[in-house]
Amino acid sequence: MDRIVIRNAERADVHRLLEIYAYYVRRTAITFDIEVPDADRFAAHMEQIQKCYPYLVLERNGRIEGYAYAGPFVGRAAYDWSCELTIYLDPEVRRKGLGRKLYGELEKRLARMGILNLYACIGYPETEDEYLTRNSAEFHAHLGFALCGRFNRCGYKFGRWYDMVWMEKQIGEHRSPMPQIIPYRETEQDIGVALSRSDSL
Repeated sequence: MDRIVIRNAERADVHRLLEIYAYYVRRTAITFDIEVPDADRFAAHMEQIQKCYPYLVLERNGRIEGYAYAGPFVGRAAYDWSCELTIYLDPEVRRKGLGRKLYGELEKRLARMGILNLYACIGYPETEDEYLTRNSAEFHAHLGFALCGRFNRCGYKFGRWYDMVWMEKQIGEHRSPMPQIIPYRETEQDIGVALSRSDSL
């Protein structure tokens, strides 16, 4: 049986994470990045995210097979209870349930912070092609996300125009007054045992 571990990303993981991301930059329109970032830029982005949000990696049998993280939605204070999610898996392990495990763990940790609204920005083709299918939108729909917006022909890559859709999921109760969110690092004290164990999920 595969041994699955989900943990916080570390600086030493950057080259493997970048290897995964490079596939999507070079061979797909899932990301609208055109060039693969260098390791320093990638690490700086990861460290910036980790100041407030979880940035997780999934290991299968000791090898990193994917990563997911949350980031600010828009960035103004009134949006503090919302965040944008990102996930990438090694293309060889897609459709094996690992994305669901990774997103599920990310969602639990965001709920502990007090996050209420999850958003995903997804490349979407008018017609599926070799660079982009609707699989990502379908994956999010299976996890309870709903379509909430569409931008037509807003991304140009590989000589083709692609749409972008926003999908959303609510994971908490909206009330007033609303307590402030807790930065992720402050919630780690409560889940430190889980973070330090190599649990099979």
